[in-house]
Amino acid sequence: MAVNVSDVVVKTAKGDEQRLGDLNGQVLLIVNVASRCGFTRQYAGLQKLQESYGAQGFSVLGFPCNDFGAQEPGSLPEIQQFCSTTYGADFPLFDKVHATGAKTEPYSTLTQTEPAGDVAWNFEKFLIGKDGTVLARYKSNVEPDAAELTGAIEAALAA
Repeated sequence: MAVNVSDVVVKTAKGDEQRLGDLNGQVLLIVNVASRCGFTRQYAGLQKLQESYGAQGFSVLGFPCNDFGAQEPGSLPEIQQFCSTTYGADFPLFDKVHATGAKTEPYSTLTQTEPAGDVAWNFEKFLIGKDGTVLARYKSNVEPDAAELTGAIEAALAA
C-alpha cells in the first residue's frame, strides 16, 4: 500500500505546525540535510532542482537532522545562514527532526515506504506526488541531478 503524507504535521523553522497536505498539488522532495556531511555539497544540486522545477509546482523540503555522525549540531538560524551563504539555498528548511530511532515526523511516516526501514544517512530523498503519495525513495548517494531522480520528478510533475 502506498504511503501518503497528506495528514503528516511537521514544524516549520518558525516553530509553527504545517500539514503536508497543505502542499498537495505540488511535487515534493523531502530530504534530511546536514551541514557537516560528505554529501553536504548536494545542497547545490537540490537548489538547482528547486530553480529548475519550482515554477512547475515542485519544492524541495529540507529537514535538518543531527542523527548521523552528529553532522548537524547547529541551531536552526545557523543552519539557515550556512545554507544560504554557502549554497544559495532558499528552499524551505524545517525544524530539526529525528530520522532514526525515536523518529519524528515526517520520518515516522516516510520510513514505512518500501523498502521500509530507518533512513540510513544524511541526504536520503523521498519523492512525493501531487496527491501526497510517496512515489520513490532514494539513498544518499543518488545525486540531485541523477537521471533516475530528475526523470521521476518530471514524470510526477506531468501526472
